Amino acid sequence: MKRVLMMVPLLFLVSLGVFALVLLIPGDPAITIAGENATVAEIEATRERLGFNDPVIVQYLGWAGSALTGDLGTSLFSNESVTGAILGRFPVTISVAAAAMTVALLIAVPAGIIAAVHRGRWPDRLATLLASIGISMPNFWVGILLIIVLALMFPIFPAVGYTPITDGVGAWAWGLVLPGITLGTTVAAEITRQLRGSLHDVMQQDYIRTARANGLRGGVIIAKHGLKNAAVPVVTVIGFQVGFLLGGSVIVERVFGLPGLGDLAIRAVLQRDIPMIQGIVVVTALVVMLINLAVDLSYGYLNPKVRQQG
Repeated sequence: MKRVLMMVPLLFLVSLGVFALVLLIPGDPAITIAGENATVAEIEATRERLGFNDPVIVQYLGWAGSALTGDLGTSLFSNESVTGAILGRFPVTISVAAAAMTVALLIAVPAGIIAAVHRGRWPDRLATLLASIGISMPNFWVGILLIIVLALMFPIFPAVGYTPITDGVGAWAWGLVLPGITLGTTVAAEITRQLRGSLHDVMQQDYIRTARANGLRGGVIIAKHGLKNAAVPVVTVIGFQVGFLLGGSVIVERVFGLPGLGDLAIRAVLQRDIPMIQGIVVVTALVVMLINLAVDLSYGYLNPKVRQQG
């Protein structure tokens, strides 16, 4: 319960910080809305209508009061409900993030186990090398390379676009393969490195040696004793990577032409659409907080000592 209550002031600080930073973006949206040929009087009337002439604190409190009821405001340019726009785009971004995390775990878990078991030998060196490469490669470069090879040269996957899950799970998943690989490689590298170190430390513990002395096979020891005890720092890294996935989707959605929150955020920043920017950041921050809350709660299952201390 304490963790949930701590989210309230944190969300307040996030929204206040974003509101202040947006005001520093060059340009006046009132001029854009009024039109290029608008007179000074028309621009001033637009500012008055939008509430831009009110003190900053009044503008923020007005937005915050509406946000508490679930109303994140209205886009300055499309007159679209910010809440509706985010809900419409959110499934795309979450789908990309889920695909990326799936790819990351499919790569990182076996790679981390192999590296930990064969530490210091060539499988470990190979896994470490690949992890370093995965961290070093820019996401947009990986995405463009995948499009060239797997969508243009060999038309296996779609190059751009998004298929809603309502049109078929298979088509939905197939269209997320390339974006998932693009984002998932960097996450896989981070998880691999963490799992490698954590699992290696666990495998040196006395209870592991006892299990070996009792005749248990290596695979059974890793699956039954090793992974669970090595999972706490790994789960922590996974929680941190959620924020990276949501942030990284901005570029990936542009590369693959996906109509997600990233694409919406870029357009909002370019137009200085204050309510839209504010809503996107607050919703994203809330999702990251909820994921981290779930990570914290998982510690009690993975490590009973944490549950007893809590």
